[in-house]
Amino acid sequence: MRTLILTLVLIISTSLFGVAQAAAAAAEPTAIIHTSAGDLHCTLFPKVAPLGVENFIGLANGTKDWTSPVSHAKKHGVPLYDGTIFHRVIPEFMIQGGDPKGDGTGDPGYAFKNETSPAVRFDKPGRLAYANAGPNTNGSQFFITEVPSPSLNGGYTIFGQCDDAAVELVKKIARMATRGETPVHPVKITHIEIHGAGASTAKTEPKPSAGVKRPM
Repeated sequence: MRTLILTLVLIISTSLFGVAQAAAAAAEPTAIIHTSAGDLHCTLFPKVAPLGVENFIGLANGTKDWTSPVSHAKKHGVPLYDGTIFHRVIPEFMIQGGDPKGDGTGDPGYAFKNETSPAVRFDKPGRLAYANAGPNTNGSQFFITEVPSPSLNGGYTIFGQCDDAAVELVKKIARMATRGETPVHPVKITHIEIHGAGASTAKTEPKPSAGVKRPM
């Protein structure tokens, strides 16, 4: 009888643990990056990069204020990413976008610190990370890797993981006609749709920033 009770307790405990794991996974926010070439589905990492995820969601939804690097006008309630392009593409490496200026030199009028973790590295394709112009200069520009890129470890904030279908689209975008690293007909981000955004609660502390944002 005692053995039966212990077995039942073990089964119930295991089941509850499985439910808790599933709930934790479901709590992670996701992003669908709608583009003129197709959709990129990515899971965001608020536990690894709370500042980065909060920033991305706020700029995608239009709930975070930013300043246009072109007109210098303050933007309130305006999704930053809508209408931006993938301005830099490199086959066997990554595609980069999210610049409101469109040439790799723009930012949202503020910067925030890097968030790196040895637990999440550039060890697989599909990593979603912030481009920067040096330590703690993250803004709005991001990139998605096509291949593992260990040389980037420790220098860039990984804030999400895109699925296998997204990686295939990244490969397609990276191989479109270019002049150098600049696409002749750049793929446009039409909108970024966020689901489960309640998982991110951290707030950024903005500071001035300038310079070309790029993974080297």
